Order: sequence, then C-alpha cells, then structure tokens
Amino acid sequence: MLSSKNKTVATDLKIGDFLENVEPEKKAQEARTLDALFRRVSGFSPVIWGSSIVGYGQYHYRYSSGREGDFLATGFSPRKAAHSIYIMPGYNDFNYILSRLGKHKMGKSCLYVNKLSDIDLDVLSELILAGLEDLNTRWPVKPT
Repeated sequence: MLSSKNKTVATDLKIGDFLENVEPEKKAQEARTLDALFRRVSGFSPVIWGSSIVGYGQYHYRYSSGREGDFLATGFSPRKAAHSIYIMPGYNDFNYILSRLGKHKMGKSCLYVNKLSDIDLDVLSELILAGLEDLNTRWPVKPT
C-alpha cells in the first residue's frame, strides 16, 4: 500500500506551549475557549498537528488507489486572519446546521470564523459532533 506523505502530521508539541504562543491575546483566549469546547464535545485530548493545528481524535484512511495515512478527526487552527475550524470531512451536507451557526466562511472541509462572538458555540458543538459521527461511518475515529 502507498503510505501517506501528508505534510501535516501529529507532533509532540504540548497544547499549553502552543496556546501560550498564539497572538494576539484575544486570539489566544478564543483558542483556549475552542480547546475546551473541542475537548468536551469530542471527548479526545488535543494533539498538535503540523505547526499550528490543534487536533482531536484521528482516523486512518485507505483510498481505492491504495494511498493511506492518518489524519486528525476534528480540530482548529487559530490563524492570524481567522480561526480555521476543521469539522466537516466533506462527505455530508451540513447546511441544516450551518444555517444556524452565524457569520462564517466555508472552505472545502473547514470553516473560517473571524471571532467567536460571530457564531453560536452551541451550534458549533452540534456541528463538531455531527462531523465526527459522519466521519466515523467511513473511517473509524480513535483517540489521539
């Protein structure tokens, strides 16, 4: 089988060290809020993937082409312009939840949120759980 050559892999960086270095302070506070929310909803401990993604849970994928690898199940990255929130594996349409979330932009399998006050965190929790459940029907999600 072809092994994944993902650029983004799990690291040994500590979540506390990572969150301490997030700037500006408002973004760091929101990152701590997201960390608590993801821990509560997913039930998983965080792992830093690459240099800037906080991931919760992981899955092993194997495509029909033979390519396979491991990736985070859900998570976020407190980027300078906006939080990137990785919650939708791209297999299902979650518009019924997204319509209630608040101000956000969509990527292929992630959301971009400028600030947490723009969205409803209860709806985000619902979306995280729906994304994890959907992903788990295709690739078993395991703790990190």
